Amino acid sequence: MRDVRLLETGFDPAAELAGFAHAHPEAGGIASFVGQVRAGQGVTALELSHYAPLTLPGMEQLADEALSRFDLMGLQLIHRVGQMTPGDPIVSVCAAARHRRDAIAAVDFAMDHLKGDAWFWKRELRAGEWHWIEPREQDRDDLARWK
Repeated sequence: MRDVRLLETGFDPAAELAGFAHAHPEAGGIASFVGQVRAGQGVTALELSHYAPLTLPGMEQLADEALSRFDLMGLQLIHRVGQMTPGDPIVSVCAAARHRRDAIAAVDFAMDHLKGDAWFWKRELRAGEWHWIEPREQDRDDLARWK
């Protein structure tokens, strides 16, 4: 099972994880990660832009690569675009496998690629001004370890 979604509206990560787990009762391990808009440092909003012709196909290709690389029963990638506020979920990745290591590694793999090699542009609203967010060196290093 592969579930890849790009959303312009909010989603409930707990409900998504519950539905994913319910769909994989035979899994010995389900790993998940939820990224959310950070509160603090004066951030009042986060906006993610993307290039539509590449974003969803790129996410689908990433899911296919994770499914072929790890022994998985299922993978779910959900990513938001548009404007969000602190505490809003941005991304959710869930992986189901017979054994925990494959599930955990698949989530790590997918998140490293979504953070370091993705089709999104991010900016934060702080003190009434928008500021672009560039990938960190750590994001590049995390991605490089999968090469």
